[in-house]
Amino acid sequence: MSSTRTLRRKVICIALGLGLASLGAPMAFAGNNDGSVVGHAQPGAVITVVSPATGLTRTITADQRGNYRFPFLPVGEYTLSASKDGQPLGQPRTVTVSLGNATTLDLGASSNATELSAIQVTGNGLPVIDVTSTESATNVSRAELVRLPVDQNVTSVALLAPGVVKGNASFGGISFGGSSIAENAFYVNGLNVTDFYNRNGFSEAPFAFYDQFQVKTGGYSVEFGRTTGGVVNAVARSGTNEFKGGMEVTLEPGNWHSRADDQYDANGNRYLTASHDQASLVKTNVWASGPIVKDKLFIFAMYEARGSTPRNTNNAGTTLTANNSDTGFWGTTIDWNITDSNVLQLMAFSDKNKNTGDVYSYNYDTNTIGTRTNKVFSDTGGKDWALTWTSYLTNDLSMKLMYGRNEREAFTRSQLDIGCNYVSANNAFLQIHDPGVQLGCTSSSTVYERNDVRKQARADFEWTLGDHLLRFGYDHENDTSDYSRHYAGPGAFYYNLYAADPGDTISNGGVMPAGYDAYVRARRYEIAGTFTTKNAAYYIEDSWKVTPNLVLNAGVRNDSFDNQDAAGKSYIKMSRQIAPRLGFSWDVAGDGSTKVFGNLGRYFLPVANVINIKQAGGLLDERTYYAFDGWDYQTLNGVQYAIPKLGPQIGAVDTSQGDGTVGDLRSEVDKNMDPVYQDEAILGFQQMINSQWSWGVSGTYRRLHNAIDDMEISATSQCGENGYIGWVMANPGKKVTVWGDTNCDGTADGYLTVDTSKEGWAMYDADGKYLGQRGWVKPKRTYAALELQLNRAWDEKWSMNASYTMSWNRGNAEGPVNSDTDFDDTGRTENFDDPWVNLGGDGYLPNDRRHQFKLRGTYALTPHWQLGADMSAASGGPITGFGVGNPYDATNYHSYFVCVQNCDSPVSEDRVYARSPRGKYGRLPWTFTLNTGISYIQPFDGGEFRIKLAVYNLLNQKRTTAVDQDLQTSISNSTSETFRQPLGFQSPRFTQLTMSVNF
Repeated sequence: MSSTRTLRRKVICIALGLGLASLGAPMAFAGNNDGSVVGHAQPGAVITVVSPATGLTRTITADQRGNYRFPFLPVGEYTLSASKDGQPLGQPRTVTVSLGNATTLDLGASSNATELSAIQVTGNGLPVIDVTSTESATNVSRAELVRLPVDQNVTSVALLAPGVVKGNASFGGISFGGSSIAENAFYVNGLNVTDFYNRNGFSEAPFAFYDQFQVKTGGYSVEFGRTTGGVVNAVARSGTNEFKGGMEVTLEPGNWHSRADDQYDANGNRYLTASHDQASLVKTNVWASGPIVKDKLFIFAMYEARGSTPRNTNNAGTTLTANNSDTGFWGTTIDWNITDSNVLQLMAFSDKNKNTGDVYSYNYDTNTIGTRTNKVFSDTGGKDWALTWTSYLTNDLSMKLMYGRNEREAFTRSQLDIGCNYVSANNAFLQIHDPGVQLGCTSSSTVYERNDVRKQARADFEWTLGDHLLRFGYDHENDTSDYSRHYAGPGAFYYNLYAADPGDTISNGGVMPAGYDAYVRARRYEIAGTFTTKNAAYYIEDSWKVTPNLVLNAGVRNDSFDNQDAAGKSYIKMSRQIAPRLGFSWDVAGDGSTKVFGNLGRYFLPVANVINIKQAGGLLDERTYYAFDGWDYQTLNGVQYAIPKLGPQIGAVDTSQGDGTVGDLRSEVDKNMDPVYQDEAILGFQQMINSQWSWGVSGTYRRLHNAIDDMEISATSQCGENGYIGWVMANPGKKVTVWGDTNCDGTADGYLTVDTSKEGWAMYDADGKYLGQRGWVKPKRTYAALELQLNRAWDEKWSMNASYTMSWNRGNAEGPVNSDTDFDDTGRTENFDDPWVNLGGDGYLPNDRRHQFKLRGTYALTPHWQLGADMSAASGGPITGFGVGNPYDATNYHSYFVCVQNCDSPVSEDRVYARSPRGKYGRLPWTFTLNTGISYIQPFDGGEFRIKLAVYNLLNQKRTTAVDQDLQTSISNSTSETFRQPLGFQSPRFTQLTMSVNF
């Protein structure tokens, strides 16, 4: 090889050191909170890596082929040197270790080889395709985020990655690769901080606490599991031998926020009041770091005082809630270099928050605040910590042990919880029965308290055996929810009001009596208990260097999930969930500049704790229906309000969703239930154009197998219509084995199997004659995507990252939540309650965004001034017109049929329906977001002053992101007046000023 070719290879390899791995060495992997350095040297050479910041020193010997590897290195800058027989081999090199990646550095095959001085690549100069060839990931450093206009939260960082979009429902969240928002995982320093109650959310430290992020959008390796969406992996800042400190102040004054728009219906009636909402935020962050004992013991500590005072009106504009949150956040890391081969780290932070909301009567027209009517208290967050021990056991064997605790509190209550019921009504009702005053006397519908505690332990090992790198480990979690919930007010009732016509059949099967045009649903919803889920996994993976340019990767993960009831007994238990992961990486040119990679993998999703609570916790969900008999006007604190008068009861009390007792769980859970899992295939190409520019293309295909959802089995093959079992957690469209009546004597006496693809739901004609059974469709979801990207690394002058994703997300099941119907009860969707709900439900799913463009970058005008921008554009999701009922025997739920003739007939066979498939009514509009920022930087002796002014949504786009998709709300030959009415919108423009001093 010529010296020119050698030089070119080394330039590229060092540029790739932030993430692009040259395949001349064994496959590079790293754990949850660190990175690695790999490469070649002379066989038998002694390789030493030193952290100038902490003095951490590790030394190994290259094997007989010259391969060397330093696993489990904390992120940061290192100096690498080599020697043999006491003589140095060239000059020391500087390398950068980034989160979850491998830095590849060849030290030369001989002492006479041409050497290259260190090349520094600062910031995130990486394509988003994972450079280890088993993951698709985007790395974002704190240094890059300081330059860019990215809002100070983890969600905003995740949205920088291609294929990641915002959820379009009121419960928020983000979707990775077509998955629902309830399928993701979030880690900080290896600690899983994902919300395990309903998997929507995560614990989050103050933004200044983080050092680096890695957003994994697919193909992640075997140490990651319990997700069929994406992974956000973060590492916290650490102390060094140098004493450092700083302060950062972030200001978002309320008058720097553009106001949202009020929304009016076709008749000019205001149905969403938002123009009087306002928010203000002040954050002051102070931090310090340095050595406790030089080269041995270090600390980083920070405290953030946060004052947040948002105020918002209710939809009608009759009440205003002034919130106040003034809670201190803190975080720390302590690193102890016990020896050069043993490191102990403690990471801890608190995201506890206490918010108080003062509720006032409000006059929208005069913008007048009246009497305070209530006070709402909300406590969230908790303390999180992880203790990690990393050890080099031998030259070839390394170990990392971690134990941690993640806490999440959710406690909401108000001063009116005892005396006031919550009352709500849809627009159709209010158009005929507007009381002229506020509904009910409380803005807090639910009194609930939940404390979630995760106890996590894991062990990870790496063992180099010649051309094989063996990685194996164990991961265990105990996820416990202590839960209590009920509605506010006398009797703990929540009143919902609906318009209906005489003779209409309502949700419980009752018929509206003559003389009434509306009804009241009085609902009690109560549950309490302590519930635990135990998750465990073993994994092993072999990376085999078949040739100098080809690496094959084969691994397997074995997961088990054990959901327990309030008594600590297992009621959903699934083991031996075998998840194979296969991958390859081919260094095409042999110089690390061009590579082709691919992988196949399987990923399992656990059952959320909300299922333990609602099914195995004695849930009382009692719904009683009454004719609406007018208003009862009352006064409290000088404010008049209305509650409904209850007329005659309609139909029977419905306790089908929970009667307050824990039944025989053998009859409520499929004995042989299969887990939810997804298969994924990725094929990609990546090329370095030069040491700064790179580009890549990849294709991804995902297919979801199975769903776990609640199904009402009303008939069996053994006993026909008399074989009613009830609500069962199972796999729709598959065989279900439950405890039931095997000899048709009305008593459950043994296990029986129902093939729900063919049977399980009893059908009747208009005369009540039993006609036979109907089965469920199987859940389906696929995601196919093509991603293109172009990247330029930061060189103190400018940087840029651009990506385009074209994707298709199809099927009949979005996942464990439904965003198109705004249903976030994870794992208990309407989709499979009976066979008719999802009949004809194939089509483009809510998270289908056909086109996504993302562009971000920074340009240094002068050494003191920088411009930054972050732009995204995405096509809208599909709009479906949901109906009520179907051509067969059901009259409720969101269905894919609408009644078009004889809709007033109580006989289902007389009604005529037309199919209303997914996406029939077009798509939501494209959304465009442009964030811009300008920074002034002034270095001074030993420090730096920086001020950044960022404007988010500069063009003040307020496009619709969600609409009402209920085409019909009752079985009638009419379209709901609120169908396609906008419900969700882009956040208005706001401005953020950040001032920091670091020294």
